[in-house]
Amino acid sequence: MCSYEPGSIEHMLTERQETILGFLRDFQGREGIPPSSRQIQRQFGFKSQTTVIRYLRDLAQKGYVEQLADRSWGLRTKEIQTQLFALPVYGTIPAGLPAMQEQEPEEHLAVDPTIFGVTRLRPHHFWALRVSGDSMTDAHILDGDLAVLERRPPRPDDIIAALVDENTTTLKRFIYVQEKPILRAANKRYHDIVPEGRLESQGVVVGIIRRPSR
Repeated sequence: MCSYEPGSIEHMLTERQETILGFLRDFQGREGIPPSSRQIQRQFGFKSQTTVIRYLRDLAQKGYVEQLADRSWGLRTKEIQTQLFALPVYGTIPAGLPAMQEQEPEEHLAVDPTIFGVTRLRPHHFWALRVSGDSMTDAHILDGDLAVLERRPPRPDDIIAALVDENTTTLKRFIYVQEKPILRAANKRYHDIVPEGRLESQGVVVGIIRRPSR
């Protein structure tokens, strides 16, 4: 196996080095700080921290990590930047009454998907919709926000972009009531939506991007 860092020679990684590098990426993207050597030791069941340091030094020599001021080992800035992804924004979805589905992207935003807990990005599985309406305000989703979604099966209590009865879309919380799927707003002014026919999740909300008011 091998990995390639743009702007450098190709550096061969062992399978274990790739696994440790993947853990560093996931942890640092999720927590905002790199894991300690002890956390890496526990994750992989190494008998000593000496083994951890050896792997980290090998990754540093190959240009993927560096020792920081606090003596922890984190991803190099260039390595973090390579994770940026062009996030497509597909128009507007109502956080209110359902409306017809948008299809064409309005724009693309450069984001790091690990910020939203998305660590195994696949094409067309990570996208965004502009929110319109106030039915999800109690879930801290406001009119004008960008709802970032991942295409995966929803779990009860997830907020989803729902395709209702094959022709309308809405952003609501997915729940079950008496074993029936229901869409529920996060605003008491709105009633539950009970699909008459088909209910399909087009994506699960994994984060919100709020732009400054103009």
